[in-house]
Amino acid sequence: MRSYNARTPKMDRRGFLKTCAGLAGGAALTQFHAMAASEKGRTKIRDIKTMVLQGERTYTLIKVETDAGIYGIGEGYGSPGVGIREGVLELRPLFIGKDPLDIEALYALPEYRTDGSAHMLLRAISGIEAAIWDVNGKLLNVPVANLLGGRFRKSVRMYHDEGPRNMLDKASCEDWAARMKAAPAGWTAFKFGFGHTNPANDRARDTANRLLTTAELRNIRQGFENCREALGWNHDIMVHCHWEYDLRTSIQLTEAVESIKPLWLEDPMPPDYSEAWPRLATVSKVPILTGENLARRQGFMPFIVNRGLDIAQLDVRNTGGLLESKKIADLAETFSIPMCAHDTGSIVCNYATVQWACAVRDFLGAETVIGNGGWMDDVILHDGLIVKDGHIVLPEKPGLGIELNPDVVKAHLAKGETYWS
Repeated sequence: MRSYNARTPKMDRRGFLKTCAGLAGGAALTQFHAMAASEKGRTKIRDIKTMVLQGERTYTLIKVETDAGIYGIGEGYGSPGVGIREGVLELRPLFIGKDPLDIEALYALPEYRTDGSAHMLLRAISGIEAAIWDVNGKLLNVPVANLLGGRFRKSVRMYHDEGPRNMLDKASCEDWAARMKAAPAGWTAFKFGFGHTNPANDRARDTANRLLTTAELRNIRQGFENCREALGWNHDIMVHCHWEYDLRTSIQLTEAVESIKPLWLEDPMPPDYSEAWPRLATVSKVPILTGENLARRQGFMPFIVNRGLDIAQLDVRNTGGLLESKKIADLAETFSIPMCAHDTGSIVCNYATVQWACAVRDFLGAETVIGNGGWMDDVILHDGLIVKDGHIVLPEKPGLGIELNPDVVKAHLAKGETYWS
């Protein structure tokens, strides 16, 4: 099979046709254009503002104001949030006076060149784009999911990032499993990684290479089997790897965790595409997932066309926004590849992700850092639990369906920040 990469001038005919079908993507906007027709030209973007929250991570919120008095909020990437605000402010003049309903054209502004900007402002544009979708949903009085092609589901399954303190200690695993099962959010899936051996005790351990020692592979197998025994088979486990390993080690790792039937093995190798990814996906009995660092359809294309993954994961703050994320999902569906969502952002990003995920047919689950009763849950006005039975329900309100709680936001502003400065 001919493989695809950035330097390959052409693909086989079947791959080319499938790729074109996936790239079309514009069909998702048919309903949006029909609804927006009567509103075109009536509203203009008046201003774009930013505001940074500080917790365990940084959260750069973005507000798009219009001359109709309607505003929308989105979120740029955080932690590291370096340059996100500066990128938004650099782009701001390009949006002032534009019609928010021209959202696809705004994403592809010729002055910015999303398809080739040397400044790589994609994380800033992603947050602005989500805020504009919030505006458009409010202008048309429907949830954003409706504008992205319609809803396939009414709620989105969320997974929790927490494992036991010591995977090699069965008591620790049992304590963790009991706490997770008793959590009010009703989690049904958990993603976590594993610790390395100490080079002082494991003399085969080299902290610079991309290998796992024999002792580490033994510990990984035992540790995850302890977790599965404690948790049972009614909950899912995902194995996180943080892009650490080479191909042979990744294959060994899939063999080490195969017995617990993980939902997926996440990011085992460095994030850029290489022919190692299709090789790994071909030989692994564990589903391979990657993609959170990739941008635009072009970043995902070689992985999808060459079957370099079994599950594609994106972050709506990295891809270029919600519409580009929908087009990526359409491309993946053409190749029968399901989607997941990476999301370490604030609750604002969580709800943007939920809107997108509800419009994706083959969707598996989304990450979240909320749902544990902390202050982040209360950044928006809400009644009751936000995560219930392991899901977030799609709001029926227009736009993203959320409203900030000013008191909580002001209490968690980063140093030197003011409310919508």
